[in-house]
Amino acid sequence: MDSLSKVFNPLLFEFQIGEHQEKSVIWISFPYTLQVKLHLKNHTKARWSPANKKWYVPDIPHYRNLFQLEQKYYGKSAFKDIHPINQPALERFTEQLLLKGYSPNTIRTYTTEFSQLLKTIRHHPVDALTAEKLRSYFLYCIKKLKLSENLVHSRMNAVKFYFEKVLHREKIFLDIPRPKKPSSLPKAISANDIKKMFEVTENPKHRLLLKLCYGMGLRVSEIVNLKLEDIDTQRMQVLITRAKGKKDRYVNLPESILQEFHSYCDEYNPQEYLFDGRYGGQYSVRSVQMVFKQAMQKAKINKRVGVHSLRHSYATHLIEQGTDIRFVQELLGHKNIKTTMSYTGLTDQTKRKIKSPLDNL
Repeated sequence: MDSLSKVFNPLLFEFQIGEHQEKSVIWISFPYTLQVKLHLKNHTKARWSPANKKWYVPDIPHYRNLFQLEQKYYGKSAFKDIHPINQPALERFTEQLLLKGYSPNTIRTYTTEFSQLLKTIRHHPVDALTAEKLRSYFLYCIKKLKLSENLVHSRMNAVKFYFEKVLHREKIFLDIPRPKKPSSLPKAISANDIKKMFEVTENPKHRLLLKLCYGMGLRVSEIVNLKLEDIDTQRMQVLITRAKGKKDRYVNLPESILQEFHSYCDEYNPQEYLFDGRYGGQYSVRSVQMVFKQAMQKAKINKRVGVHSLRHSYATHLIEQGTDIRFVQELLGHKNIKTTMSYTGLTDQTKRKIKSPLDNL
């Protein structure tokens, strides 16, 4: 549980999910005293609504966690689009994912994909679907909806979870083949281009964020979850907690970042997370993606890549400078060495020196 969640006593504060100016919010009620008001203002970025005579904050995961409210994995509109006969199935599906300890991001992804099936079948009970009906549905996803192989895999995983882990129909997917995923190499950015990105990023917070993504090979979920208490500047190590697969690991803090890190902390005064969000709590994944996109545009790098390419670049450049592949695997937090080996396809220096016969003509 978030350490700050303990400061909002449920006997003192009352929370209610609602809407304000066409946006989902959490209304906050409490017996007014100056001390309680200051307490609220110190720990949130709550605003006062004169019309409703209540304080409110946006309905985001950070505040749900802070106020010890149940997390939202699907919106009311999405739930209404599902026929009442299948709404209990969606609730059981989400509950089973929670019981099995899946991450909030995985629960949202699985719930979204499973909801698409429920919307498609309308009033037909999902529990009555046969293997042949499911096969027809996935063909519909490929032929009519033109979904990519990766998205079809994601949807299959969600539906498979419901039938196998909720209904315990273990063999229903035996005769349903999966589309072959395209075999693509990780996309890395050259060291020169990464340096350009840092140079054109003037905002100190954005620049430090990009440097740490690259300098420690972090996933976007890991950079937004990074807390001050996990950064040890004496040992020059950073603890990455509950990363993919709920595994902890240590990565090295780049020495070149130390002065910039201290300057940033002095200027921005982060409280819990290294990078605070607009409404408190952690920085959003979407904001990190926008920072990366803007840096790419300013540096005039014309590559169709996302912020995850900084992690790919970190691995690629480590291998190029001679780092043992097993250490790279450990630093990246890969469960299987085969995943790390995919970067060797980008770093084979000998292969690059081979001249095409065309050059000899």
